[in-house]
Amino acid sequence: MRVVLDTNVLLSALISPGGSPDALYQAWRDGRFTLVSSEEQLDEFRRVSRYPKLRPYLQPAAAGTMLNEIRQLAVLATRLPKVDASPDPADNLLLAAAQAGHAEYLVTGDKADLLDLERFKSIHIITVAKMIALLEK
Repeated sequence: MRVVLDTNVLLSALISPGGSPDALYQAWRDGRFTLVSSEEQLDEFRRVSRYPKLRPYLQPAAAGTMLNEIRQLAVLATRLPKVDASPDPADNLLLAAAQAGHAEYLVTGDKADLLDLERFKSIHIITVAKMIALLEK
């Protein structure tokens, strides 16, 4: 199964070790699903992880390790299509990566915007809890 993890899920995994987003990230590391990302998302991750408001919660070395793991081990979608489906234009890059990477799921922590879409083409947009439940089946 191919899955895109929203940047907010990846950052939450770093901020709360042992929490649900971290459990999902570890499930990927254990080979339970294929992670799909893109250079555009990795650029967003790098930029957001350096925000001053996140500095007290993120260790730069841990963020760098995660970035390197994703770059080396995930499927990096290329030639992203132009997508204009989300109320939040910043989320369109995730939808584009999911489409280009043939993902079945996009997992997000957004309370609105992406989750309100529920689906984009054949891609299910779900919460971390729902993804963990799917993996437990």
